[in-house]
Amino acid sequence: MIGLRWAGVILRELLRGATRFSQIGDAIPDITDKLLSARLKRFESEGIVERIVLPTTPVTIEYRLTDKGRALEAAVQAIATWAETWLPALAQPDDAAQPDAAQPDTAGRRG
Repeated sequence: MIGLRWAGVILRELLRGATRFSQIGDAIPDITDKLLSARLKRFESEGIVERIVLPTTPVTIEYRLTDKGRALEAAVQAIATWAETWLPALAQPDDAAQPDAAQPDTAGRRG
């Protein structure tokens, strides 16, 4: 589950306090709404995230980590620390060869 694409980043944002779909999506500009929705539904079915419908007008939906989800904090932090150490060095040669690589693909994103 945590090894699925974008799963760690989504969990990181939930651990940071993002609760609304738009907050999570805005914090991860390269993820599409469709994939974010699929991951949140999967987290919910696995008992990692709870979906809370607030009786407001319009209806507000929030996502919160369950105890099971919060228990992943150490693992998510360890992966984030590893990525900060190793991924920039690995990505640097490709970024230099492809100047447009830094431009996010916004297809499928709300705007």
